Amino acid sequence: MKNLLALVALALMTQPALAEDAPKWSIAIHGGAGTLSRKDMTPEKQAEYEAMLQTALDAGAKVLAEGGEAMDAVKAAIVIMEDSPLFNAGKGAVFTWDGTNELDASIMDGRDRSAGAVAGVKTVRNPILLADTVRTDSEHVFLMGQGAESFAVEKGFAVTPPEYFATEARRRALERLKAEKLSALDVDHKFGTVGAVALDQQGNLAAGTSTGGMTGKRWGRVGDAPVIGAGTYADNRACAVSATGWGEYFIRVGVAHEICARLRMRGVMGTQDIADSVMAEVAELGGDGGVILVTPEGHAIFSFNTTGMYRGRATSEGLNEVAIFGGEAKASATPDH
Repeated sequence: MKNLLALVALALMTQPALAEDAPKWSIAIHGGAGTLSRKDMTPEKQAEYEAMLQTALDAGAKVLAEGGEAMDAVKAAIVIMEDSPLFNAGKGAVFTWDGTNELDASIMDGRDRSAGAVAGVKTVRNPILLADTVRTDSEHVFLMGQGAESFAVEKGFAVTPPEYFATEARRRALERLKAEKLSALDVDHKFGTVGAVALDQQGNLAAGTSTGGMTGKRWGRVGDAPVIGAGTYADNRACAVSATGWGEYFIRVGVAHEICARLRMRGVMGTQDIADSVMAEVAELGGDGGVILVTPEGHAIFSFNTTGMYRGRATSEGLNEVAIFGGEAKASATPDH
């Protein structure tokens, strides 16, 4: 009897330690940030967005829960959002001034800081997959336009007809912008970017971002989404970040790298405080948007200076949630000191 009690006591004593030592995983996603109003969002449309965010989140979480790599989880989540006309990435991308859809994407592996990016592609269904192929199957980091499309064909990507990406809602936004001489900010209620960041059970981080840019963009304009260090960054020593917002400001601040650099050198500041402080710098310059990030400890963080951001997160500790408006699920997934 004494031996049995001793074994039970030992089991109770070691159980928390075992749980604490269990491999962690974490993922966060976004589908754009901007001026989002509850009164302009019908219950049906909100449910549609939340369902698609949940589908993308679940796809990435499944990879991680089964012991898969962070890179694969990021791609799994982003591909679903690229294929959905709800988001401004892949199908459903906004139109340029000339009436075309030009797609940008980037991805980064925190293990070795290898990265791939593409900009201005028009015939690749899933730009995030092409960005990853640039990372793994070329000596380069960043390819653009026709060159990127030629590379895609060489690597076996199917040529997607340009009309695949077009949607009527995006076409109307361009027509309104031209007719009323508006800016992209007047016709787009949110900045169109999707992204994902992940920590896998092996302790590796990854980040990816994909976008159609801004409505009516001209002269080959490129925002922060495909720029490593601005819209995307991953470093196992610090964090993985994906950004969405007014790209010119995110490039000037170097938002994604800036957050990771501050995390590496932080003193008493918490992860949320660091993310918020970098976003405050963006606001001071006149820009807005948001970021998602995960840390090696498994914290899943959102920070945005807009009224809302389409977002979601899931962790090995049981957290699984999606949100749209400000004030919903903004705190870190675990206590952050």
